[in-house]
Amino acid sequence: MKKVFLIITCMLVLLLAGCVTEAERVSYNLSQEADNFNSVRQLTVINCIGGDVLFQMTGKMSITADTADNQLEVIVEDENGKYQKHFIGLSDNVTYVVEDTGINNVSKYKYTLNYNPKMWIPIDIETID
Repeated sequence: MKKVFLIITCMLVLLLAGCVTEAERVSYNLSQEADNFNSVRQLTVINCIGGDVLFQMTGKMSITADTADNQLEVIVEDENGKYQKHFIGLSDNVTYVVEDTGINNVSKYKYTLNYNPKMWIPIDIETID
């Protein structure tokens, strides 16, 4: 009798451990779609001290957060079937947001990258009369 109870208990534990919630399944499927360049994403990198957007990148891309090197690795595919890999360094005052824009009519091979020019040209212009 104890063996039967033990076997049934083990089977229930294994059955319950294998259950996946709908949210987990949807999250996995969305990640797979993005990693296969089937969904359009917008990546925004933000300077948290000034609240400035450093740049935005929009297109079909695969994004991996590399916590060992504290950076994002972004892979895009161009129209010739070639891949490009971009690295975005993160720090205590730089963070990012990735949005799934849900746009389905964008070319798989096109992406845009928009920089905030204020962040790259730190000069003050003085006018002399």
